[in-house]
Amino acid sequence: MMASQEKTGKVLDVQHVTNLVTDVKSLFKGLVLLSNVLPVFTGLWLALYFTNASFLDHLGVVLLTLIGSTLVMGGALVLNNWYDADIDSVMERTKNRPTVTGTMSLKFVLLLGIALSVVGIVLLLFTTMEAVIYTFIGWFTYVFLYTMWAKRRYAFNTVVGSVSGAVTPLIGWSALDSSFHLVPIILFLILFIWQMPHTFAIAIKKLDEYKAAGVAILPVVRGINHTKWQNLFYIVCLLPLPFYLNSLGPTFITIATLLNIFWLFFSVYGFFMKDTVKWARINFIYSVNYIAILYTLMIVVTFF
Repeated sequence: MMASQEKTGKVLDVQHVTNLVTDVKSLFKGLVLLSNVLPVFTGLWLALYFTNASFLDHLGVVLLTLIGSTLVMGGALVLNNWYDADIDSVMERTKNRPTVTGTMSLKFVLLLGIALSVVGIVLLLFTTMEAVIYTFIGWFTYVFLYTMWAKRRYAFNTVVGSVSGAVTPLIGWSALDSSFHLVPIILFLILFIWQMPHTFAIAIKKLDEYKAAGVAILPVVRGINHTKWQNLFYIVCLLPLPFYLNSLGPTFITIATLLNIFWLFFSVYGFFMKDTVKWARINFIYSVNYIAILYTLMIVVTFF
């Protein structure tokens, strides 16, 4: 009997830990957070590469930048969950977040988001003021201008939100060197433009949920066909950008251009594809892999 109770207790403990990990991942939007860390590191790495600086000599700054920016971005995502708890309860993909289920109180989530943001900014103060400024711009844009102001009101909310994600390589670069350089500016533009078709794919895929939640995202306000045209426009805007990074070599330019051309053809094909949801799902998967490959490639080519 005792052994049975101990076994049951262990099962419950394991389940509790599993549920807690799931809640934390959901609260911090795990994949979103990780996808924002990569551009920060890419910015750091390329700043080291183009200034001929040693990674080990600047290891302290690299760690402070990565940890600090991750905490601030995590804080912003937590605050987004806190503010959006009402609409998250309506959407299928967000209804299990701890802010909706009640496993974490909204007060706790609010304080956690503020604390993470403050600690992250403090750590970044030990790098450069320019990195702090970019970090604050990203945080303020995401929390206030996107989450609290534009998301529920205006179809251009994606443009506003894209600024917060696009500053990440500027944070990394400016922690080591001035960002008034062509490379970090192009890194910013790539991320800014990429986020548009990436977000459109999510919105089309989950269109009914966004409608039910009252989010004024483009396909809800202007329709799917209009969104496809904008999707095509932004992908066309990506085409020339790799050529401004010719200092990374022909391998990078070739692969980046092929990625852009394939995405362009698939975007055009979307006008003829009957299953719009399937097209949006594939578009989303491609966009995620596109940015991961591109920003990883920027690092890899510096070794050759």
